[in-house]
Amino acid sequence: MSAQRACALSELVQDTPVRVVLDDVPICIVLDSAGDVHAIGDTCTHGAISLSEGFVEDDTVECWAHGSRFSLRTGAALNLPAYEPVPVFAIEIDGDDIMIDPAVTKVVA
Repeated sequence: MSAQRACALSELVQDTPVRVVLDDVPICIVLDSAGDVHAIGDTCTHGAISLSEGFVEDDTVECWAHGSRFSLRTGAALNLPAYEPVPVFAIEIDGDDIMIDPAVTKVVA
């Protein structure tokens, strides 16, 4: 597969998650308070809850249902009840378009 247009950079509001679905893969896109754009798997690993309905603080997103926080940079679960990470997707910005390949996740150390 190849990168697809997920949304426009100009559509993003700081610290407000946006849910997109590319090839049946739900993705949470966030423009954080530092101005960085992140794309992570949109489903909390503790339960089938959309992370894009959660709360963003700094470089984390919190699941609204049970309070698990995930790193927007690494996908790591930062507190219980979630303990499994979510995938992190590489982003390309082409003009105003945010491009993501939903088949390729970043390897984050």
